[in-house]
Amino acid sequence: MSKIVSRRRFLIGSAASLGAIGLTGCDDITENQNVQKVLALAEGLTMGTQRLLVSPQALAREYTDKDISPTFRPNGTDNPGSEDYAAMVENGFSTWKLKIDGMVNKPMEFSLADLKKLPSRTQITRHDCVEGWSAIGKWTGVPLGLILQSAGLKLGARYAVFYCADELEQTLDGSGRYYESIDLIDAFHPQTILAYSMNGKDLEVAHGAPLRLRVERHLGYKHAKYVMRIEIRDKFDDIWGGKGGFWEDRGYEWYAGI
Repeated sequence: MSKIVSRRRFLIGSAASLGAIGLTGCDDITENQNVQKVLALAEGLTMGTQRLLVSPQALAREYTDKDISPTFRPNGTDNPGSEDYAAMVENGFSTWKLKIDGMVNKPMEFSLADLKKLPSRTQITRHDCVEGWSAIGKWTGVPLGLILQSAGLKLGARYAVFYCADELEQTLDGSGRYYESIDLIDAFHPQTILAYSMNGKDLEVAHGAPLRLRVERHLGYKHAKYVMRIEIRDKFDDIWGGKGGFWEDRGYEWYAGI
């Protein structure tokens, strides 16, 4: 475990050093070759160590209410800005639906009210951003594993792909739309939840309303916001840039475990 902790500190410390050299955003990070080397090294170290030495059920550290950060910066975009999303905000997300499809036995849809009726988990955890900042927040939501069990997974399923409402780049092929993916080991981790509440209140737009992924053993860019659809797949190399996520298609590492 000491090796895991030291590697986690290495990754966070390396990310924090970005601020010292004046990097201010994700575009800057992906264009910096030194940063890409750090992320590539960290991916190999953490994925190999965590998957071989740490139980798939091992928990990220959880905190108490007194540890909650007074300020929690929004990561990534703070508002999708589309007409469709604005309409959902206007009606309090009453028309929003989460779609579950792909390699499942029973495709499903959930309204926000539906999700709030399901068993929930509340956890106070630290969000570590690759840009070098951290914050502690209290999240409540539905365990992703519970949703996937309800839908039933087909033989050969390996990944959960999250399609989101925000489009960070205007592209004809859809590759500018935010998406993310995790494997089923992380999808069924007890701290992986679809969060609809932060610090005891419904998610605000800046933090991903109405629903965001919390995958607590990963860096912040894996925590997809504005989730609209979850597709279960056996591969992701045929989606847009083929690397498994918006930022991964632009140079980030797919495995961001800490």
